[in-house]
Amino acid sequence: MVCTGGEPLLQLDVPLIEALHREGFEVGVETNGTLPAPAGIDWLCVSPKADAQVVLETCDELKLVYPQVLAMPDRFQHIRARHYFLSPMASPTVPGSGPDPIKQSNTRKATEYCLAHPQWRLTLQMHKIIGID
Repeated sequence: MVCTGGEPLLQLDVPLIEALHREGFEVGVETNGTLPAPAGIDWLCVSPKADAQVVLETCDELKLVYPQVLAMPDRFQHIRARHYFLSPMASPTVPGSGPDPIKQSNTRKATEYCLAHPQWRLTLQMHKIIGID
């Protein structure tokens, strides 16, 4: 079970994690990293936003929307993660309006960053590529 949306660590606690484990679920969380994570989470993805104060320093996956002036990768180099991902920022789009030139430019920038910093990998949001927002 993946807990995401809003900030899942506002609701997720050890008793709930243990109940999910008893039912046979693994527990994954995508958080902005501003709250401590309870024990027992099987996969922790930290996806910081803008200038929010991140308190988590270890995770399975660090994922950044790129570029964000206040959340560039160098700011989070202290976070130890098994995987580091950059997801190109898109502009707000109107359905059926065609390719997003901002997203295309940011995809190029993210790709260039990943090539220059091989610890980082590019991740793409398939639903946005095929026009399902």
